[in-house]
Amino acid sequence: MVSRPPTEQELIDRARRGDGAAFAQLARAHEDIAFRTAYLIARNAADAQDAAQDGLVKAYRALGRFRAGSPFRPWLLQIVANEARNRRRSAGRRDGLALRAAHEAPSGDAAPSPEGSVLASERRHTLAAALDALREADREILTCRHLLELSEQETATVLGVRVGTVKSRNARALARLREHLGEKP
Repeated sequence: MVSRPPTEQELIDRARRGDGAAFAQLARAHEDIAFRTAYLIARNAADAQDAAQDGLVKAYRALGRFRAGSPFRPWLLQIVANEARNRRRSAGRRDGLALRAAHEAPSGDAAPSPEGSVLASERRHTLAAALDALREADREILTCRHLLELSEQETATVLGVRVGTVKSRNARALARLREHLGEKP
């Protein structure tokens, strides 16, 4: 008989009953996006790593308040995002935004040409500079929706706003980004 892997809800239920291994399995499934979320807010790898780890610890401690049947990822990312914002605010840093999540992979198995690599690097640098020129609220909405590829509902949960607010802020932030990039509407 082949056993199936536990569902996310089963892992949550086990973790709520004190099963640390179940929560560790949940954490492993979400640690990469938790780090990327924290990094895009904290804009510093060391702070992002600390924020992601502290966010996971806080999530474990807050499992009793997690609403059963709700999606786990947005709930966890909201905790991580808050932790990253707190670290950034307390540190007072304004480092340049690195687009780790926006790295362009070459299509297929072909190695990119040197020219293609240079152009892709220049595009990433231009985009990073344009994003860095935006207000923090604009950067947060754009990174959640487009770099982390979160749904509108997940973005709303992570940022603590309504879905309609996500839609309107996203549209306005994209318009401002296009303006910074010199693109016509």
